[in-house]
Amino acid sequence: MLAPTPHSSAARAALCPVLEARRLTLDYQGERGPVRAVEGVDFTLEEGERLVLLGPSGCGKSSILKAAAGFLKPSSGAVLLNGKPVHGPGPDRIVVFQEFDQLLPWKSVLDNVAFPLRVAGKLSAAAAREKAATALARVGLTRALDQFPHTLSGGMKQRAAIARALAMEPAVLLMDEPFAALDALTRLQMQRDLLDIAQERALTLLFVTHAIDEAVLLGTRLHLLSAHPGRTLARFETAGFDAADIGTLRFEKAVQDVHATLFGATEGGR
Repeated sequence: MLAPTPHSSAARAALCPVLEARRLTLDYQGERGPVRAVEGVDFTLEEGERLVLLGPSGCGKSSILKAAAGFLKPSSGAVLLNGKPVHGPGPDRIVVFQEFDQLLPWKSVLDNVAFPLRVAGKLSAAAAREKAATALARVGLTRALDQFPHTLSGGMKQRAAIARALAMEPAVLLMDEPFAALDALTRLQMQRDLLDIAQERALTLLFVTHAIDEAVLLGTRLHLLSAHPGRTLARFETAGFDAADIGTLRFEKAVQDVHATLFGATEGGR
């Protein structure tokens, strides 16, 4: 079962979060002036936690993730990484998007994963390729090392993008609806694989989705956002579900609790 949590926690306040949003407000420049996407959102993400941003389309989930990545400057408030304001992108925050065209088409799968390691100046060419091969093996792509992106299925492309992110060992892995465009069976398998990797490596993950069941499965905490502009609607602690819990009464009850919170607020006129 999920339990709503208060907006502040003494236990969390005593620690310096890996990632934190403080009164985060984000605007876009529209044809008639600024358009508010997100207003006054606060959250913390501790090391090893998986925080899921969940809400309807247009609530600013992706905007928050872009701000965390350093691609979008806050109108007010701030995003902090290890206590310091985020002013731009960096290798400590790697993003996996939902689009399948994240790979360089002229490079093999192995070289796609090794490339950012070389650009970051972390490793020699040989060491980068070795680390890339290890990451690709972890996502089940050992047989595809020498293939090129145009030969891969959508699921394989996403696996390669995840392997590239994992190889960089970022402080925070940022994922923007990475499985939304996949078919149902591939999506479920990718969710299970990501959950296994996250638990195995204690990933610190900020994950964006509009799918309630995906949020409940993958998150250790959920941050629910209201419809546009996105404001904090509720926070939930999850019960630590894994793939074996899908379809159980406990899992379905958790999904229903989140659904009731999201749609009850909508029906109530918020």
